Amino acid sequence: MSTRNASCRISVDGIGKSFATEQGALHVLDNISFEVADGDIVAIVGPSGCGKSTLMNIVAGFDPPDRGVVHIDGVVQTRPSSRGILISQAGSVFPWLTVQQNLMFGLNGGEYGDKQQLADHYAEMVGLKGFESRYPHELSGGMLKRAELARALVVKPEILYMDEPFSALDALLHLRMRNELLRILEQERHTVLLITHDVEEAIHVANRVIVLSTRPTTIQATFDVPFPHPRKLSSAPVQELRAAILHELGVDSYIT
Repeated sequence: MSTRNASCRISVDGIGKSFATEQGALHVLDNISFEVADGDIVAIVGPSGCGKSTLMNIVAGFDPPDRGVVHIDGVVQTRPSSRGILISQAGSVFPWLTVQQNLMFGLNGGEYGDKQQLADHYAEMVGLKGFESRYPHELSGGMLKRAELARALVVKPEILYMDEPFSALDALLHLRMRNELLRILEQERHTVLLITHDVEEAIHVANRVIVLSTRPTTIQATFDVPFPHPRKLSSAPVQELRAAILHELGVDSYIT
């Protein structure tokens, strides 16, 4: 196995994963290794069905690998940790609780101080001030995603694991939520691992993009994203990077 950089927050070393099927073993992940520095934002893209969510579940501690190891701050990850929180496309708010109650739900223990004040602070941060007493069914799709983001942030995680969190939104709301996420990340320091099928989203948000291959999945390429925020996605350098990533994904004919 490779030597782990002691300064990194997430170290993924030689991860392999297979699943048993009626046709035999399905090899999904094969020798996946990468590192994420403290405060970095890394996006992972790849073909549909290549195992992106499987990889995320392993890194976040929800699923054990067959081979390899994940370190979080130098400690082997064997189960979910309070250091990180997963935001998925499935959603995570409780429909029977108000926005404020949802945000207060995870604030266990005395280290959070005034829980209602903290919940209201994060509701305001994501643009939900005045909607604290509303229930999820009373919120629009975009507002619901804001509530889910606030629910994750309120417990002050060091790592945000984001598995296509905005994929169910229409294009305009998707872009607004990406901008909202970047605004929040300017205010609060988090290490972010983002799974996405959207190359533009990866370039818009991340500092580095990892491209996965088809199964059995390996890391096919890695691209640095050197452009400062806010990023003009229509600029020639950004479009060149987009074309290079799409080339790795085998969709050159769709570049416009």
